[in-house]
Amino acid sequence: MPTSRILIVDDEPGIRSEIRKWLGEEGFLINEAETGAIALEKIKKANYQAVLLDLKLPDIDGFDVLKELHLNYPDICVIIMTGYPDTEKTKFALLNGAYDFFDKTDSIRNLSQRIDTALKRFARERGWHYQKADLQKEKQFIGESPKLKEVFELVKKVAGTDTTVLILGESGTGKELIARAIHEQSPRKDQPLITVNCPSIPEHLIESELFGHVRGAFTGANTDRKGKFQIADQSSIFLDEIGDLKSELQANLLRVLQEREFERIGDSTPIKVDVRVIAATNKKLNELLESGKFREDLYFRLNVIQIQIPPLRERKEDIPLLVEHFIKRYGKGKPFQVSEEVLEIFKAYDWPGNVRELENVISRAIVLEDGNVITGNSLTGMLKMPNKNSHIKFTNYPFQEAKNLFEKLYVQKILIECNYNITHAAERAGMDRSNFKDKMKKHGIVVPKRRRRR
Repeated sequence: MPTSRILIVDDEPGIRSEIRKWLGEEGFLINEAETGAIALEKIKKANYQAVLLDLKLPDIDGFDVLKELHLNYPDICVIIMTGYPDTEKTKFALLNGAYDFFDKTDSIRNLSQRIDTALKRFARERGWHYQKADLQKEKQFIGESPKLKEVFELVKKVAGTDTTVLILGESGTGKELIARAIHEQSPRKDQPLITVNCPSIPEHLIESELFGHVRGAFTGANTDRKGKFQIADQSSIFLDEIGDLKSELQANLLRVLQEREFERIGDSTPIKVDVRVIAATNKKLNELLESGKFREDLYFRLNVIQIQIPPLRERKEDIPLLVEHFIKRYGKGKPFQVSEEVLEIFKAYDWPGNVRELENVISRAIVLEDGNVITGNSLTGMLKMPNKNSHIKFTNYPFQEAKNLFEKLYVQKILIECNYNITHAAERAGMDRSNFKDKMKKHGIVVPKRRRRR
């Protein structure tokens, strides 16, 4: 993220200078603070994407600064810096709002990549936070396809019960939207839905995140901490990407599902809860069962009611509605339209990233398009060509039909990447220009008028 603004909070000028020099060369916008008070004052006056925070400061305890950032500036990604690694303190910092940590004895060269990776992951996870208001308004997916209507009907049937639900679907299909729709139509809707993204939590922290800990459970645990299950008492908990949960935690989760009780870290007293569990995964649980990576008894406890969300390639009739919806969301009132040629590309494309990928394509195209019509030129470099990892199941088609489908996708994609220069596209395809034009004619592919070239 070359335009990200970073605040370095450290009382050692040499450390600040070295980090500033290196990160500045990498394109980050850097500011410095030698004390906690100065840091908080600067944060009030400017927007920072990340704070590199030393826990040992001359005026304020670093944990107090971290607490202030976590409570009042949740959009800032906090990365702890330490020159004397203390596993327990680092663990406590991560439990209380820090997103990552960096050992100052490591090469500063590694810090740039560490920040870039942390910011990207942090942005994805915070994205769900900002979508909550929109989710409250939408209440459901955008679409009217038969497969989606089947999902809606099942959601209505299970919402009024306390039955455990397992949502299956590829990444980007909107599993959390379905979980939220179930909760918001349930008797527990007056309580917040508690969400847990299992793979986003470090492995050594997830037990505390789910079940909590008591004071003194480990160094730095100065207070009792409620886990997500205790917070979700009388409400619903959504366990996203449950297929990534490690085997030892699967046993603890099984106990919660069976007995509706658990124990916090450092405490042997069982805590009873009344929680409705909704889980989701993009993994093939049958394969995980066969390999022994997922407990069979837990699977049957979770799989009481199963909801399978169709991928976008199986409900392409919804694409025009989705496109219209995303244009309204990102167009900022401008009368954007999508050309017929782009709609044809969208309908032919396989969408391995599903609705999330379509949303990203529309939002980027709006930014890049000078006019009010999104054309094929606006999509340059955005769509992936089919390959061995493609989600298109060509074996579902007769040979000739599968061949024609691939040929059409290939010609469309290569034209987009060559900015609709037919000569260049033909050269890249290793074809004579006239033969390439014959392929275009065969599949009804045309060059947008404003991009037409000889």
